[in-house]
Amino acid sequence: MSESRSDRLTFRESVEKADFLGRTALLLSSWFCVGLMPIAPGTFGTLAAIPVVFVTHYFGTFFGALFILILVALAFWASDLGRKRLGKNDPSEVVIDEVVGFLVTMFLLPLSWLSLTLGFILFRIFDIIKPFPIRRLEKIKGGFGIVLDDLLAGIYANICLRILLFILRAGGG
Repeated sequence: MSESRSDRLTFRESVEKADFLGRTALLLSSWFCVGLMPIAPGTFGTLAAIPVVFVTHYFGTFFGALFILILVALAFWASDLGRKRLGKNDPSEVVIDEVVGFLVTMFLLPLSWLSLTLGFILFRIFDIIKPFPIRRLEKIKGGFGIVLDDLLAGIYANICLRILLFILRAGGG
């Protein structure tokens, strides 16, 4: 085999070599293989979070918050084990951090196509640009570093989305 190997093959090899927990972590961390998209896996990971946003919204505040907390804990674990199995510090295949970041973005906000669209755009901007102190969180080793910067990007996006929605409502009468 040549030295040039695709990330998908590396991911497949990692899955084949992993035990049950390793496979579970790779499946979760890649958000059921959405992270294997050849371009913009983080963007596709965020898009794949939209159905989860609807489900958490449907079940209400308490169960939505509980679900997010459980998923954040799973994200720390799966991201850490996934990165170890893939042999990379912050693999592009790991997109569960985008999923939990977008859930935080949309938490306790009215659900509409406008809020989803603006939330998506704001979250991606904060996740890509990483304003202070988000970039510093990337320096934290392991799954915590992978996930924490997206959680803070989600908090920033949530606050900005609240302000935007307030302005739009106030301007609309």
